[in-house]
Amino acid sequence: MLEQINHPNDIQKLPEEALPKLAKEIRRFMIQKVSRTGGHLASNLGVVELTIALHRVYEFPKDKLIWDVGHQCYTHKILTGRKEQFDKLRKKGGISGFPRRSESDCDSFDTGHSSTSISAGLGYVTARDLRGDDYSVVSVIGDGSITGGMAFEALNNAAQLKTNYVVVLNDNEMSISPNVGGMSEYLSKVRTSSAYTDLKMGVSTALEKIPRVGDRMVNAIRHAKSGIKQLVIPGMLFEDMGFTYLGPIDGHNIPMMIKVLQTAKKFNGPVLVHVLTEKGKGYAPAVRHPSRFHGTGPFDAKNGLPLSESNPTYSDVFSTVMRKLGTRRQDVVAVTAAMTEGTGLKRFANLYPERTFDVGIAEGHAVTFAAGLALGGLVPVVAVYSSFLQRGYDQIMEDVCMQKLHVVFVLDRAGLVGADGRTHNGCFDLSYLSMLPDMTVMAPKNYWELSDMVKYAVDFDGPVAIRYPRGEAYGGLTYHRAPIELGKAEVIERGEKVAILAVGAMVKTALAVTRRLKKEGLDATLVNMRFVKPLDTELLRELAETHDRFFTIEENVQTGGFGQQVLTYANAERLPVHVEIAAIPDLFVGHGDVASQQKLAGIDEDTVYERIMALWQKND
Repeated sequence: MLEQINHPNDIQKLPEEALPKLAKEIRRFMIQKVSRTGGHLASNLGVVELTIALHRVYEFPKDKLIWDVGHQCYTHKILTGRKEQFDKLRKKGGISGFPRRSESDCDSFDTGHSSTSISAGLGYVTARDLRGDDYSVVSVIGDGSITGGMAFEALNNAAQLKTNYVVVLNDNEMSISPNVGGMSEYLSKVRTSSAYTDLKMGVSTALEKIPRVGDRMVNAIRHAKSGIKQLVIPGMLFEDMGFTYLGPIDGHNIPMMIKVLQTAKKFNGPVLVHVLTEKGKGYAPAVRHPSRFHGTGPFDAKNGLPLSESNPTYSDVFSTVMRKLGTRRQDVVAVTAAMTEGTGLKRFANLYPERTFDVGIAEGHAVTFAAGLALGGLVPVVAVYSSFLQRGYDQIMEDVCMQKLHVVFVLDRAGLVGADGRTHNGCFDLSYLSMLPDMTVMAPKNYWELSDMVKYAVDFDGPVAIRYPRGEAYGGLTYHRAPIELGKAEVIERGEKVAILAVGAMVKTALAVTRRLKKEGLDATLVNMRFVKPLDTELLRELAETHDRFFTIEENVQTGGFGQQVLTYANAERLPVHVEIAAIPDLFVGHGDVASQQKLAGIDEDTVYERIMALWQKND
């Protein structure tokens, strides 16, 4: 069946009885490809039948399909003519693991973060109606993503519609970590309410037998049906918000989903179709370990085991430090936004569940909640991916920094993250955090320094952030472990003429460059800056007396970053030095491995070495 799918809407040519076989082939295809390239597997395996049903009922790219987050779009890409490109999935020059409008007209909206699909879909619907266009709009959102505040704002706004708009709620009881909170409990009640489900399926079956008038009867009994629901399921939140609610239905039953989607397509108003799916469906290792197979590296398709042994990551180091701090200090609490496992808080949560708070996909709420915890006398450690903290920026400014509250922000996945690409690169945090008054910003050079910085931050007084990269923790330079002092850098090697000022993970790169320069006769000074804010201005003034060139290296955008802060200070103080900056230029860096991303950005070892050599030779 899969051989017959080469262009958008080819699925329309297949007989309906062939669709289950197509689903099996797509699963085999995805497992085979992702086992080699890595990628988001569990979420994609769970929506195979749902995607097939959507492509059977709607016509793309005329109709608009918007995926929330987008890490479940692989079947959609396969059905729209991109299956031959899966050998380079998430690699440089290959297709993205997320929807990308630049790849295909069938991708209606670029995504990578959660809770955005309903807002975007509502925008499409409004534009369609104002322009008099004729197409359908469907947004697919997960039960994890719908906990985000933006999703509720959009649901509230969409309730005013008098025209068709379909929201598909893909309910698999998980985001990355298991879902928590009131919405999760509410959906659990809906899932288990067999009395209502059986009643409605009986009504639907009866209506289907009535020719021509069945559709009108559906509209006629909506209010009565809502009353019945209130008797069976408390609340019926979506109906109360103005949506027609259809479900819950089996998300792996293709004929049933096709019928329900065809019905949803006919309503003049917003419709929510509640679909129950299983994350990892069809692949036992992913069903057993959905979090591990949320985003996976290459693995053995036979047993699901990773192909390479992984060394301790920065997340692992943070996990160990938090576990120890939890024992030593009863006032330390952990806050995360649906990322307990991803950020390394699982062990802390297991040992101290009463001091661990997973607030769901709600970063803004997480920050202000932490502000309240701090005011209540606790020390909240907010663990979050760097790119996701952007979603709580106003709260960091207004609720934490303006009140000078002791909230510790621990930013995992800082810098360039590789295969997940531009939506997940955490290369803006040094800029957006450093501009905030009273914020302290640190970056460790290796795993020991991360441990020391977390302990320092917990003992600190005021807003403080620590950022570190994804992946294996650097174990070099362990012989350099000076105590952490506010705003004080660490000189790794003393030289002359050129001072290389590196931040965080770039110290490793700078060390390699320094050693190469020494072989060429340039004995450069290497500094691990440690603090991006406050800068070690005392050291900068001292170095300016014996060096005439500063070369800064950071895995952050140049605008507003560490290098520009050094340049601004040097100019303001009229230091007799020339400042060169190696940072990410003004662009969104696409997916690929981290080495290729760094090369593109000009912060890789070879590029930095060549720039410093050229600078040295030019001035000499």
